[in-house]
Amino acid sequence: MTDSITRLSTSQSDFDSALASLLAWDDSVDHQVNESVRHILHEVKTRGDAAVLEFTGKFDRLSVASMAELELSEVRLQEALARIPEDQRVALEQAAARVRDYHERQNQASWRYEDEDGTVLGQKVTPLDRAGLYVPGGKAAYPSSVLMNAIPAKVAGVAEVVMVVPTPDGVVNDMVLAAAAIAGVDRVFTIGGAQAVAALAYGTETVPAVDKIVGPGNIYVATAKREVFGVVGIDMIAGPSEILVICDGNTNPDWIAMDLFSQAEHDEQAQSILVSPDGAFLDAVEASIAKLLPTMEREEIIRASLAGRGALIQVADLKEAAQVSNRIAPEHLELSVEDPEAMLGDIRHAGAIFMGRYTAEALGDYCAGPNHVLPTSGTARFSSPLGVYDFQKRSSLIGFSASGADRMGRVASVLARGEGLTAHARSAEYRINE
Repeated sequence: MTDSITRLSTSQSDFDSALASLLAWDDSVDHQVNESVRHILHEVKTRGDAAVLEFTGKFDRLSVASMAELELSEVRLQEALARIPEDQRVALEQAAARVRDYHERQNQASWRYEDEDGTVLGQKVTPLDRAGLYVPGGKAAYPSSVLMNAIPAKVAGVAEVVMVVPTPDGVVNDMVLAAAAIAGVDRVFTIGGAQAVAALAYGTETVPAVDKIVGPGNIYVATAKREVFGVVGIDMIAGPSEILVICDGNTNPDWIAMDLFSQAEHDEQAQSILVSPDGAFLDAVEASIAKLLPTMEREEIIRASLAGRGALIQVADLKEAAQVSNRIAPEHLELSVEDPEAMLGDIRHAGAIFMGRYTAEALGDYCAGPNHVLPTSGTARFSSPLGVYDFQKRSSLIGFSASGADRMGRVASVLARGEGLTAHARSAEYRINE
């Protein structure tokens, strides 16, 4: 197994370049994909429902006469909720309750204050009118993503959440529909791909135009979201999933190996990295990887991910481990150490921080409460997890009293004339008491 996962040490002379090479991920969009997506977007923008029906027939092999056949009713969602096994329904409801409770604490109210001359200043917080939620379909069914994307929107006060989910060959995933029912999704269309993104962005005769599109998808969906940004808001352009584990060497190596697997099994481009000051522990985890890998259903994907983008990195101490982590800015960071709180102050960049040996990243994916839609590819340096704030916008409130307009009008006049904008100056000067 030693030749299957990269071993690095911060003491090696070429560590910086070796780490940079390991982290490199090409997110440039294939020219052919770009052309195809732009064609689809244009067709849906100009021809609406007719184009969506054509592309759904072509890509999902669904031949239907009208868009009405591609919309699922609230009754259908409730039927799915009733049909899934009870343990799945209970698990979805428990996860939803925790996600809702966590996100309700993010909800920000409008605020205002008054200064000494009676001028009112503040901020009005308003939910988006309508949000679009893209959910992968077919083999890749993620009911957890429905909860993570729809619940913050509803907590924020979004009036209408519109979900799109492809159903190739007519295969519908009841667990996804049940999650939509639990999360309070308002409308569901069984469409996918770039055509679904286009329908949400531009609107068609049947699909209403939304203000923001969130949710994961394949390269065509990601490219379409990138293209329509500006017409609508988007959550982020997500790269491959990532986990970085910092361990002091005292956690069961089997646990750590499985935590690394939990991201590697997503796809071959996923990245799993372990950082520890204990070289013998890195050896033990490598042995656990070799032992446990043959037991995994997605063995080949995990093997390719670990071989191509995984690493075991030895550092001098936990302080240096935090420095390496900050450079990587991982999507998921596990602090599998005795005192995670003591390390927290050194951590600057991470999408989500999992503290302590018992806090498996997998819990965050499903039911911990915080959102699992997180910044990838180093963007945790400047980005945050999806949250209620992503479904709200803020308007500044400014209300001058007569004395305030007099006092600040004099300031504005000087600044405006300094910029050569006379109309600005005179507009302010009209309110000045001579």
